[in-house]
Amino acid sequence: MYNFFANFDFMNQLFSSYTQDKIEAGCDEAGRGCLAGPVVASAVILPKDFYHKDLNDSKKLTDKKRDLLRPLIEKEAIAFNVSIVDQVKIDEINILNASILAMHQAVSGLNITPELLLIDGNRFHQYKKIPHYCIVKGDSLYFSIAAASVLAKTYRDELMCELHEDFPNYGWNINKGYPTRLHRSAIEKYGITHHHRNSFNLLGNKQLQLFD
Repeated sequence: MYNFFANFDFMNQLFSSYTQDKIEAGCDEAGRGCLAGPVVASAVILPKDFYHKDLNDSKKLTDKKRDLLRPLIEKEAIAFNVSIVDQVKIDEINILNASILAMHQAVSGLNITPELLLIDGNRFHQYKKIPHYCIVKGDSLYFSIAAASVLAKTYRDELMCELHEDFPNYGWNINKGYPTRLHRSAIEKYGITHHHRNSFNLLGNKQLQLFD
């Protein structure tokens, strides 16, 4: 039997792998709870012996630490891919399905086919015939999922900062599209852009004007 604890970092509380011999890809997404912008997912295959003392759930890391980890992950990963599903598709199929679609796309773009997918969270649709495990708070338990969370988060944050240049009223360089007080106040004052998710409850029942 595989000894999970042999590959467990008791200080960092992350496993280096779920199995001993399968090619595993950790998968995670960023931006699911946002009012604007796409959902971004990543799939990452790491070496079985990968270790980094700072790698963890991206939400537990500072911007600076995530930015330092991203190139390291990209360098050390056996394979990685990042995928984007925009707000139009989110409105069409809902955010859960869009998040799963983004993860499917991320896996499909890997240059190595994984034998097992480790999914952050408790919902997923099987991708082709690849087995998967859904792991609640998996980005705090497995290095590969944590790596995917860092890539998804940093790529999405970078994109929202770029969108901020065209729509500076909403503070996307700071809130990244999440429903902060500043963001909601800006929506109430300026209306919504084509980057906002119309299927989300942006401001209750208020009528909002669409700006290009």
